[in-house]
Parts: sequence; structure tokens; C-alpha cells
Amino acid sequence: MQIPTLITERLWLKPLVTEDALQIQKLYPHWEIVRYMVASVPWPYPDNGAENYVNNVALPDMAKGIAWFWTIRRREAPDDLMGLICLYDVEDNNRGFWLAPEYQRQGYMREASTVVTDYWFNTLNKPLLRAPKAALNSRSQLISASSGMRLIRTGKQEYVSGLLDSELWEITRDEWNARQVN
Repeated sequence: MQIPTLITERLWLKPLVTEDALQIQKLYPHWEIVRYMVASVPWPYPDNGAENYVNNVALPDMAKGIAWFWTIRRREAPDDLMGLICLYDVEDNNRGFWLAPEYQRQGYMREASTVVTDYWFNTLNKPLLRAPKAALNSRSQLISASSGMRLIRTGKQEYVSGLLDSELWEITRDEWNARQVN
């Protein structure tokens, strides 16, 4: 299935391509972004980290049909990448995202998350979306809670910043679609 460009009021979500690695490499390696990422993310972030991830993880998983990655861009600046959002068809980890610090706290991720979650449920026809996160990641919690997700499990997980309390949030397709009608 061809991954479409998704458009919102303020954003252009463009499917990830190899050429995006250069901008990702400039934006991603900031402690504010990576501290709550899974421990498999190398830190300090290597000079070829984005190229390696895009070409050896993200794009191959997209080709296998188990992942959908979009770059997040403002409609008025479509050449400038702000962050990344993805969907994964793996147990207990269906959505992830990051946004460069200068674009945070402006509602962009909530906007991107809404259109991508709708794609998961109403284009891919998935019955359930689950999103893990560090319990300290209050901004990610807020995005999940405001979209109708609920906390279903807690535990511990290794993140770039160490062993932390972890949470798993979920919402069903029926719950999502009921919220979209109102």
C-alpha cells in the first residue's frame, strides 16, 4: 500500500524518504527529544544515526508493510522538517513521535497525532492502538489523554535516560470513532 501524504489545518505529513535523514540528523539529537526514547536509541547520537535509522530500520519496515512513517512539516514551510510520527503494527507499540524543541507546545503534535491515529483506524482498519511511554513524559501523556486514550498498564522500561517507570495507553477503533462524531 502506498503511504499517502496527510494534510491537516496547519501541517503536511509527508511519507519518509531517504533524503529526510539529513534534516533528521540536525533536529533529532537533543536530550529533550531522546531522553524518553527506548534504550536502543544510541546516545550520544552518532553522526550517521539518522541515515542508519531511516535506511536500515524505518524504510525497510515500511516496505514490509509493518510501519508507516511521516515527516511533520508546516504547510507554510513544506521543505522544513519539524519532527517525525510513525505507526507500527507490533504488539503494544503502535504509535511514536518526536518534535524538535522549537516546535513543541504549539499543538502541532496533537494535530499530527489525530490525523495519523485516524489513518490507523479508518484506513488501515486496525481495531486497537496502543502507545507506550515513559511515565515522566507528561506532554506525551497529555496527547494520549486528550485523544481519549486510557492508561492500561504500568511497569519499568529502559530508556535513553535509564530505567524508568513506563506506561501503556490504548484506545479502540470504536472509542476513537465515537469521539470523532461528537
